[in-house]
Formats: sequence, C-alpha cells, structure tokens
Amino acid sequence: MSQVKIMETVLRDGHQSLIATRLKMEEILPVLDKLDDIGYHALEMWGGATFDACLRFLNEDPWERLRIIRKHVKRTNLQMLLRGQNLLGYKHYPDDVVIAFVKKAIANGIDIIRIFDALNDTRNLKVALETTKKEGGHAQAAISYTISPVHTTETYVALAKELENMGADSICIKDMSGLLTPYYTYELVSMIKKAVKVPIELHSHATSGLACMTYLKAVEAGVDIIDTAISPFALGTSQPPTEPMVAALKDTPYDTGLDMGKLNEVAEHFRPIREKYMDNGLLNPKVLGVDINTLVFQVPGGMLSNLVSQLAAQNALDKFEEVLKEVPRVREDLGYPPLVTPTSQMVGTQAVLNVITGERYKMVPKEIKAYVKGMYGKPTVPINEEIIKKIIGDEEVITCRPADLIEPQLESLRNEIKEYLEQEEDVLSYALFPQVALNFFQQRQAEKYKIEGSLVDKVQKTHPV
Repeated sequence: MSQVKIMETVLRDGHQSLIATRLKMEEILPVLDKLDDIGYHALEMWGGATFDACLRFLNEDPWERLRIIRKHVKRTNLQMLLRGQNLLGYKHYPDDVVIAFVKKAIANGIDIIRIFDALNDTRNLKVALETTKKEGGHAQAAISYTISPVHTTETYVALAKELENMGADSICIKDMSGLLTPYYTYELVSMIKKAVKVPIELHSHATSGLACMTYLKAVEAGVDIIDTAISPFALGTSQPPTEPMVAALKDTPYDTGLDMGKLNEVAEHFRPIREKYMDNGLLNPKVLGVDINTLVFQVPGGMLSNLVSQLAAQNALDKFEEVLKEVPRVREDLGYPPLVTPTSQMVGTQAVLNVITGERYKMVPKEIKAYVKGMYGKPTVPINEEIIKKIIGDEEVITCRPADLIEPQLESLRNEIKEYLEQEEDVLSYALFPQVALNFFQQRQAEKYKIEGSLVDKVQKTHPV
C-alpha cells in the first residue's frame, strides 16, 4: 500500500474527449501556475489530437504551446500521448521522422511520453521508446486494452513483461473505450504488478459508467498512478473527476496528499469555460451521459459519433443498429484489433460500407487494404485466408516491421517547405499534417507581412522621406 499519484488530463484528453480538443492557449494560460502548484504527478497537455487541432482549428503553433506551458509549469512533469510509429498522425512515418519528433518534443519540454500502438505490436513502439530514453525522457509504454476471445489476462501480463524488457520506465493500461470492470481490473492490475517491477498507471474513460469504481479497485490492487480530469472537464467520454477520487482516497493508505482547496481553484477557472462551450454547442450533452453501447458493442464513444455522422451523410441512420452489430464481425474478420485510433475509424468505416452496400467487403477503403497487407503491423490473431483473398486478392502480406519499408523523408520534406521554414519543428508539423501545416504556415507568413507592412507605414508617417 502506498500513496497514489494523479495524472491530470484536462489540458489534453479532458477537452479532447468533451469538446474536440478546442481549448485555446488564452484559456489555459491563466491557470498554469495553479496547476503547477497542486502536486500532480504529471499534466497531460500535448499529443493525441492537440497537435492537429492547434494547426487546423485554433491557428496556434503546437510547438509554441508546448514551450509556453513549459515556461509556466516548472515543478510538474509534462506528459504527452504518442501513437508509436504513427506519431500524432494516422499512418506510419519513417524512422528518421519518428526520431526527430521525439527529440524535439523532449527538447521543447516534454518529460514523459506515453507510447502506444493500436495493435499492441511492440515493433511499432521500438524506435519511439528507445529515442525517448536516449534523450533523457521517461518512456511509458501503453497496453491498448480490449476484449475478445483471444485477449486474456495472461496475454496482457506477457505484453507487460515484454514492454518492461524493452526498457519501458513505466507501463500504462490504456482503457480507451471504458471497458474495464472493477473486479476484473483488480485481477489484471494484481497480476501485472506481480510480473513487473516498473510503476503501473491506469487510464480509462467514464463512457460506460464504470471508471470511478474501476479506479478504486485498481488502487486496492496496487496501481501507482491514475488518470483523472478536473471536474468541469470530467465524466462522460472523458476521465473520472479528480476531486472525488482525491476525496475518496483521503485518510487512507492511498491518500494522494492533494489539497481540495487548490483543486477547487482550478475547477473554478474551468467552470465558466465549460459553460461557454455548452452554450455554443461544442460540448454536446450526449457525451456527458452513460452509454451502455460501449459495453454491449465494445465501441468507444468517439467511434459511435463517427458512425452516426457517416450514416447521416448517407441518409441511412435507420441502419445504425445493423452497423453496431456489424462492427464486432468486421473486427473478428480483421484479427480482433483493439478499437483505438486509427483502427477504430477503419473498422467503423468498413462496417458502414458493408451494411450500406448490402454486400460484405464489396467496397474496401485503401486503409483496410493496407491493414490486411500488414502495413499497420501484426493483428492479434492471423486474418483468415478467405478474408485476405476477398480484400487484397493475390497481393503479398508483409511480415517485417512496416516502417522498415519506408524510406527516410526528413530532408525531402525540409526542401518542400523551405520558403516557409521558421524553425526546425516546422518540418515535423509538415511531415504529420502536410496540407493543414502548409495552410498554417501561409497564414502565419501573411500575418507577419501584414504586421511588418503596418510598421513600415507607421515609420513613414512619423519620419516622411
């Protein structure tokens, strides 16, 4: 029994889950000193969808956001989420891009990098994990938790051992769909704690209504760190709320030691911001409730909303139940991949196509073809030969690490955007999101010229030639 540490998610997963990652720097900046004063184990504030959202929607440089937060948060670890060889995008990137990205993330202020792979293919974690350690960062390897006939406690324990042997400084059980039940969690955490010596962290979502109870049983089983969100950006598709978890553990052997008064000050900062997003419609009340479909169909909350929008676009909302039943069938066909970015989007889209066309695999997106060819990694169990034939015909399935087939790209990318380059990090932004980053660079340049032009006008009016 020992004090439980808290990782606060409000600056990343909290607002990613509830308001599509739209918190602006101006909304975050005033509360940073208070967050730093709480005594959290870490603040998750980068990675996931924050990078894309900064460039695409907020007109903010994600690297500058990291630097500003680092400047104000001096005592608390800064943590990010990284999709292994996918980095923060939706495909595999070459090793030179992965290495450069991890180096720059740590150089700009990241302390802990949580690295996961949608398929739990450890080959896709290797380069990011090794680079994190080499650069002096804390490499946390994550297990993408899912339920299937082939995912057992024993397979997760074996995976945890493998991650520890690879050099992971800590291990996260990443329950992205909120599927963990309290008593099973006690068993899983207990078994993993016996098998490995590194700290164990638990990450879940409140989508199914079980996460708070799950966290308590994990604490009793010896989990070292739990992920929570300050109450205005907690629950629903987000994490359990920080303050009730702190209160629940107070005066027990697991007492977090965090001050409720200080936590309330942070909550008071975010409360009106939450109300603003509720009023403008970005915080949809639907994401705040309990969604039992998460347990029935094992579909994450974000994936459910994607399915609804895809069906609405086809005027086929009446097929929703049929699509929900098709998702587990597609998942079985594809070797039981965990449903997390990018596999959740891929499986969902294929299920929609199967139902709408009336014929399974009549239409197959290029991402599914690449997945079946092995380009995303190794499925949990081999894909049936009949399914392979149906999707890619006689094309060859690769067995090597997918990134081994990708040529280095850093130099050619740098050359492509040399006219917009203001910092070395720009090359990495462009590598991940080429068109979105280019639009951002062009806008940044236009604003710069506008400012310079107005300064020239001012000087000429003050000192006419």
